[in-house]
Amino acid sequence: MRSCAMDRESLARRNARMAESLRRPAAKHRLRDGLLAAAARTPIISSGEDSQRLLIIRPDHLGDVLLCTPAIQAIKRSRPQTSIHVLCGGWSAEALASYSAIDRVLTVDFPGFQRENKPSKGPWRLALETARLLRQIGYASAIIMRPDHWWGALVAYLAGIKERVGYDISNVAPFLTRAYPFERRHAVEQNMRLAEGWTGEMRSGDIQLRYPVQATDSDFIEGRLRAWNLLPDRRLICIHPGSGRVSKIWRAENWAAVADELSTRYDAAIVYTGTAAESEMRAEIMAHMKTNSAIAAGATTIGQLAALYERSAAVLGPDSGAMHLAAAANTPTVALFGPADPGEFAPWGDRRRHLVVSSDIGCRPCRILDWQHDDPSFHPCVREISVRQVLEAASRALSDAAN
Repeated sequence: MRSCAMDRESLARRNARMAESLRRPAAKHRLRDGLLAAAARTPIISSGEDSQRLLIIRPDHLGDVLLCTPAIQAIKRSRPQTSIHVLCGGWSAEALASYSAIDRVLTVDFPGFQRENKPSKGPWRLALETARLLRQIGYASAIIMRPDHWWGALVAYLAGIKERVGYDISNVAPFLTRAYPFERRHAVEQNMRLAEGWTGEMRSGDIQLRYPVQATDSDFIEGRLRAWNLLPDRRLICIHPGSGRVSKIWRAENWAAVADELSTRYDAAIVYTGTAAESEMRAEIMAHMKTNSAIAAGATTIGQLAALYERSAAVLGPDSGAMHLAAAANTPTVALFGPADPGEFAPWGDRRRHLVVSSDIGCRPCRILDWQHDDPSFHPCVREISVRQVLEAASRALSDAAN
């Protein structure tokens, strides 16, 4: 691997310089921000809506969306008369539809968040069309829950929503009526802070992340386990090896070693989860294994996956939405972190139940998740994590779960 020719300190300095360069806005983004500043100075007629409908705008995928649900539930508890609608991507609608605190889920193909297909409409045209729809529904308030989401702030402004809450980010704040200074803290706390106008201030210890697992989903999983000849009292350990970014992927042989050791040490059944598209990754892992395992990937809904995690003793994997779903199912987790900051995105909950494993390379967390134009071997932060580190963390998580 090419990075071997460079010592770790030099590599860390090189990556830190590149990360800083990538964070500087490109010329096309500076032009866009200029257009946004002009748009924010354009008078918009308010919708005149005085209803108690609140719109939450959250464009992200499963993990980030789950991390906004404690704020949504807190708002509903504090203001039960408020009708809460969430504007999300179709990729997140299923997860949000399970929450009784959410009265309506609306979907839009947010620009820049599609992982497979390119958008059929440009961001400006789509913003106008989405704003028109929101104006027809009518909202008194909107919360833009992704801190840097200029598109969502623009849409709320164009929709004439009178109260628009978000973070004081340069290309977002001009569209807001209330902008909070951005502070790096856990995403759950960031989201909760934006809800304070409805809930009042809440202490971190009082904030819970829970996914409402349905009995029908639990029954489905029990049926699957019987089909795999796994007895009701058999301990399950789930491994979710995939992630949306190459920089977060651990070595197949390492997952195999962890799975074999945990299976033997705890007489546990290993169950792999993930998407159908990750089948090659799972096949490579299982080719290195000496013990048997089962696969529950590509054939479960979000609710069924949550039920499987709830039934499990622990869930292991790289930083991904699956780790947040497991935490929301109240199951111990071991999450491998590389470029992302666990201070912001670790699974929410008791640190004794939700353990983070990372390398000590000096450039992490760089917060750059996509190094698509750079050789992956220059970004070893996840690959450097040892089998021993993960096994030790898993043992602590399983020990805490048993007590």
